Amino acid sequence: MTIDWQRVLPVLVSIGIIVAVAILRQYSKTFAAIAATMPINVPLALWIIYSGAPDDQSGLLRFFETMIVGLPPTFLFIVVAYIAARAGWGLLPMLGAGYLAWGIALALMLPLRALFNS
Repeated sequence: MTIDWQRVLPVLVSIGIIVAVAILRQYSKTFAAIAATMPINVPLALWIIYSGAPDDQSGLLRFFETMIVGLPPTFLFIVVAYIAARAGWGLLPMLGAGYLAWGIALALMLPLRALFNS
């Protein structure tokens, strides 16, 4: 049995990042927040997409374009969750509000992908 490291390594790196955030939060919430928002998932996702089809430049570009469209809804998730936390909401309602805002914003932003094809 051989291990497909192209598929396993990104998962292991992701687990390592989660562990690092859990450890860092004990020493510095600032460093934990920076680690949590570092562009780690982007290179991991690109690695997975690229290794699956290294010669598919147009597919890679479509992936980038969709990530660009997905960034504002992700930022809105953070802002809404922050506002909910400031209002004293618990974790689940806070995350629910954040995901609701993210989903609505994403639904509104997805049609913008067409701008990249013009």
